[in-house]
Amino acid sequence: MIYYFGAYLQQFFGPARLLQSYTVLITLALYTGFIASMRLLPRFYDRLPHDRGREFTLSAEVSKGKPTGAGIVFISVFIVIAFLCTPLTILQGGTLMLTWIMMLTGFFDDKSTASWGEYRKALLDFIVSLAEALLLFYCLKSVSPDGHVYFWLPFVTHPVAVNVAVYIIVCTVMLWASINTTNCTDGVDGLSGTLVLIALITMGTIFYFVLGHVDIAEYLLVPHLPTGANWAVISFALAGSLMGYLWHNAYPSKVLMGDAGSRALGFFIGVCVMVGGNPFLILATSTIMSINGGMGLLKVALLRFFHIRIFNDIRFPLHDEMRKKRGWSPTQVLIKFVIMQLLITVALIGIFFKVR
Repeated sequence: MIYYFGAYLQQFFGPARLLQSYTVLITLALYTGFIASMRLLPRFYDRLPHDRGREFTLSAEVSKGKPTGAGIVFISVFIVIAFLCTPLTILQGGTLMLTWIMMLTGFFDDKSTASWGEYRKALLDFIVSLAEALLLFYCLKSVSPDGHVYFWLPFVTHPVAVNVAVYIIVCTVMLWASINTTNCTDGVDGLSGTLVLIALITMGTIFYFVLGHVDIAEYLLVPHLPTGANWAVISFALAGSLMGYLWHNAYPSKVLMGDAGSRALGFFIGVCVMVGGNPFLILATSTIMSINGGMGLLKVALLRFFHIRIFNDIRFPLHDEMRKKRGWSPTQVLIKFVIMQLLITVALIGIFFKVR
């Protein structure tokens, strides 16, 4: 909306053309998201559901009674700002709506006095992930010059055309896994949000400076993404909104994001990776979350469905293992996990884009 408003105003006031600059739009989205979330969240503390504690979680009593489900506030702020600051395509508009729906499924679970149960939530995650996978494939196919959807892969020079069934399966699994590993990482004040923030800034930078830039994309032998700048604005809008939440979630937290926040964040990170065209980018954005939460999911799944036991002496999520056996404080968990993710991100981005 602001983009088109700037186009209209510049005939009367020349500097209004700056409202069509993606650099300006990214800045507006980032700072507006931060200020709006930071200021609005405390006003909803009394209206949000309150944490009832989590079974088998360390320090559950510390979180018990705090406002939770804050994702409904900062995700809604993000959606509004993304619509205001970005000239949206059908794919981007649809993705924002599905992100909001994913947030709602989490919020209703946060609000419910009885947990929805693992299978019910897993099914809802699957339905939304499948809907996004279908939307992604057919929207990307419609704008492809030759009608094919491509992946660019590590150590492979040329993009690889992807069959529709393969794309839908890979995308659905990617989104479902990203949702649930992000959700499992939400157990230490600031941890999940900060790791997602790194992922958002990473993908926003890639969208704007690499995939969205014709010359740089050509130089690095990756497909140019014409809407890369748009995705960058959206990514930084969510980054700013998340920063506003983290302002109040820093240890000791005053409010929790709940499933309303973690599931929507995980979903959007998965979408960004798939839009980026390289599923392996999830390693650059979310390795620590994948290990922290994903290994626990794998452990439970193997035991429940195949009666196979792995990692018997390790407690998952891994942040609980570090706190119980290594004696790490919540702040130590946060800082050390963030340092590890930053080291991994820098290394893998360099490898993925240069070793081709």
